[in-house]
Amino acid sequence: MDQDTLNLLIAVGLPTVVVATLGTLLVRRGRGRGDRTGTTPTQAPEKPTTPTPPTTGQGGTAPAPSAPPAPIDVADVPGAQAPEATPDDVAELEQPPVLEVPAPVAGRLTRLRDRLSRSGSPLGTRLLQVLSRDHLTEDDWDELEETLLLADVGAGPSTEIVDALRTRVRVEGLREPAHVKALLREQLLAIVDPSLDRSLGTTPSTAEDGSTLPAVVLVVGVNGTGKTTTVGKLARVLVAEGRSVVLGAADTFRAAAADQLETWGSRVGVRTVRSDRDGADPASVAFDAARTGRTEGVDVVLVDTAGRLQNKAGLMDELGKITRVLTREAPLSEVLLVLDATTGQNGLNQARVFAEVAGVTGIVLTKLDGTAKGGIVVAVQRELGVPVKLVGLGEGPDDLAPFDPEAFVDGILQG
Repeated sequence: MDQDTLNLLIAVGLPTVVVATLGTLLVRRGRGRGDRTGTTPTQAPEKPTTPTPPTTGQGGTAPAPSAPPAPIDVADVPGAQAPEATPDDVAELEQPPVLEVPAPVAGRLTRLRDRLSRSGSPLGTRLLQVLSRDHLTEDDWDELEETLLLADVGAGPSTEIVDALRTRVRVEGLREPAHVKALLREQLLAIVDPSLDRSLGTTPSTAEDGSTLPAVVLVVGVNGTGKTTTVGKLARVLVAEGRSVVLGAADTFRAAAADQLETWGSRVGVRTVRSDRDGADPASVAFDAARTGRTEGVDVVLVDTAGRLQNKAGLMDELGKITRVLTREAPLSEVLLVLDATTGQNGLNQARVFAEVAGVTGIVLTKLDGTAKGGIVVAVQRELGVPVKLVGLGEGPDDLAPFDPEAFVDGILQG
């Protein structure tokens, strides 16, 4: 109801109360129609301070007011800028990623012993079954030797163990299972040889000018043995011991090797030195890693290498060049050969080539969470003349442990 209608009703003589009631009813009726048509009533806009004169025309009436404009997206307007980030937004973006905390190194091999126990330890169980018989025949001793051979202990060590057991059982007359188990443990521990030095050469040295030189560890091995993963896990072992580390991605021939290594390092805050292009000179990357480690004063530089085994001459040339270049920055303190424990005796042929070419100082046995091939520890030490220093116990990031001969033998004999 407009103002002219109200004035007319008042002039006719209707009371003000009646006029107000009629206006209210008309307003409600209009709202009800709007609801039935599906429209939503909107709040009336505020009156402008300066009235806008109506547009004159034939009827002298003003056009209906237009709908309010839709909000404008900043992205649709050329040259427009989005609102600046708040200080809280900037602080959130600048926060460093949360680093993982590697598990303590002490006691890691206990997990292997537990796994061997849960799986029944076929090697230890079969040996004890044979030795616990009341009377051991020649067939029993042959079965015992066959069990050791199937466990990849090797022909020579297997014969030594069987001969020593035959002598002790005959001379001492052992028949009790507990005595037989103690005797078997003694023989296995002797053949694994706990007297070997299994410490890692990861202690920095001092140069002639008094500067600190990082310990450089070169990791070699055939592709497929878990070499790059082992380097990443070894970095976690060193970080857990409080060492500072730099990784060198010198495996430039495998497409994802550098990315994989960089991912391992970033999880524990370790820097990775790599090339920007595939197929770069591995020796150059190794040199850059050693120089970075020396410049930044880190404790250990771990260098991952390619695992191609095309021919002995090519491997010798490549690893020889890497070694020569590395020693210009820091002495080479350790050369670790990564072997897959499940390959057994077949892997020893390739291991011999690396041992001759690279001057291997220690063995890393991966995938040693199985039980049937545990004897490869003995075989590889006898064949290459170097100790097993690290063992991979599974696929977890912290499933790499220093090799403990006693814990290993106890794990085999738990069943």
